[in-house]
Amino acid sequence: MNPDRAALLADHRLGVEEAQQYRAEGFLVRERAFDAAAISLLTAAVEAAAALALARTAGGDARSYVLDGKRFVDSGHVTVQFEPPPHDPAIKVIEPVCELHPALDALLDDPRLTAPIRDILGRDAIALWTNKLNLKRPGAGSGFGWHQDSPYWIHDCGHVDLLPNVMVVLDDASAANGCFKVIRGSHREGCLPGTDDGTQLGGFYTDPRRFDAARAVALEVPAGSLVFFDPHIVHGSGPNPSASPRRALIITYQPAGHPTLKSRRIRNIR
Repeated sequence: MNPDRAALLADHRLGVEEAQQYRAEGFLVRERAFDAAAISLLTAAVEAAAALALARTAGGDARSYVLDGKRFVDSGHVTVQFEPPPHDPAIKVIEPVCELHPALDALLDDPRLTAPIRDILGRDAIALWTNKLNLKRPGAGSGFGWHQDSPYWIHDCGHVDLLPNVMVVLDDASAANGCFKVIRGSHREGCLPGTDDGTQLGGFYTDPRRFDAARAVALEVPAGSLVFFDPHIVHGSGPNPSASPRRALIITYQPAGHPTLKSRRIRNIR
């Protein structure tokens, strides 16, 4: 490894208390890991990527479908989820997104993200699993119900316990604009059953009888912060009725040598 790169990784490795907190609570916050200038560049990149993704949904290979009143469009292996009416065609989620802009692809290798992930996984050789952009537009961003990531992935991955996430917070996040929330310690229960409410997507939302909502933590953090969280932790967010955006990139890693979720290509981390 390049000596300068090794030094950068060492600068961002987890401290003992941070590692203990992540194991015990299922999440960890590092505030202001990126300064305002870096966040400005990243937000410009995500908006360019969002514009490109929107244009692709009108392409000849795009496939549109509706689940529980929510519109999705697949263009190749990229899925765009739109906000439900009346805010459609505002985009809610793009997955994957980082391949749509070089600055976002470069972010995947940033040691501020990858050094802690290496410690969480207990190995230096890591790869990308998936990544997505959550766009909560002012006054239009809908919330996400309580859920885990692992039920989405368990049928596509044989190592679902080894898929840690990091959220790059692109705007100041508060309860007012629908900040990210977690159920502290819920990751220790593993993959929990979903709801059985007869809807198409209901099974992906965690049965509320299987976790303690009183242990919810609202992560009101400034732009540039990083939130590391376990694939089994129950999490969600509220809607954004405010005048402020609440955009976030979520990148999920895995041990090296395994293919990504959607493209099935291997993207090892440099």
